[in-house]
Amino acid sequence: MTKTDPVHPAGPAAARRNDPEPPPPGGVLWTIAGDVRALLMLPAAFTMQVAHPAIAAGVDQYSVFRTDPWGRGERSLRSVQLWVYGGEEAAEEGRRVRRLHKDIRGTDTRGRRYHSLDPACYAWVHATGFPVYLYAGRYLLRRFTPAQERQLYREWLQVGRILGLHDRDMPQSIEEYWTYWGRMLAEEIEPTAVARELVATDVRLPRPQARRPAVRLLLRLTWPVLRAAFLRLRAFVTVGYMPPEARAAIGLEWSPAQERRLRRFSTAVRLLVPLLPERLRYLPIARAARARWRTAAR
Repeated sequence: MTKTDPVHPAGPAAARRNDPEPPPPGGVLWTIAGDVRALLMLPAAFTMQVAHPAIAAGVDQYSVFRTDPWGRGERSLRSVQLWVYGGEEAAEEGRRVRRLHKDIRGTDTRGRRYHSLDPACYAWVHATGFPVYLYAGRYLLRRFTPAQERQLYREWLQVGRILGLHDRDMPQSIEEYWTYWGRMLAEEIEPTAVARELVATDVRLPRPQARRPAVRLLLRLTWPVLRAAFLRLRAFVTVGYMPPEARAAIGLEWSPAQERRLRRFSTAVRLLVPLLPERLRYLPIARAARARWRTAAR
């Protein structure tokens, strides 16, 4: 247990009674976090996270993102979905995440000692989601009204509590958030080796595993072409959907021609996805939660 873990002398039952509530059904975050378009937004947030020297050091030393990128991505996505749509499972998933990180410690790229659950590090991992939802949402969803932005931030604070962050560790208003954001970009964020690796198009990428022999054979035959195409797309959406001030802090280039391509691509996605059936439009955990919510409402 770390010093920031809550203590519940009465045991697990008391812990559950005091669990923070996840974001409300029907809210802004509920609407966007499980949409398949979120898959295009998350790489920007992950890259911003590892542009923090301490987080980069932890990921470089402890993560399996190089050897098992597909499994790690699937586990991370499931965790994010549970924070929003998990109901009673949300807080338990938050505790699981903290247990997973309790032994991650070391020296960062600036020679400073770190622990992954130190609020200065842990809060930044959480904080990166909010600006990406706002910025990428303008391309892929819609431009939020000021009231919706404030609601989204309030709901993102609830996610922080699910993750075990205290209110004192998170900016409590949207105005305080933007002050924090500017300070972090100016003082902490830098082009770490891990951040550069996540936008590189010439890195090693293991082939995904498949259960069916025919799919395994197809992947084996086509992987050189698919790998190159995937890495180009990953770099494109990672940099494109990252807020420009974060790009600048990380040293990522973005040209007017790339911006035009991003707008064309985003328009196609924004028009196509709403036409899809729900089983294709929403990720599985979100889809199941939406079905339960509709049933309860009836």
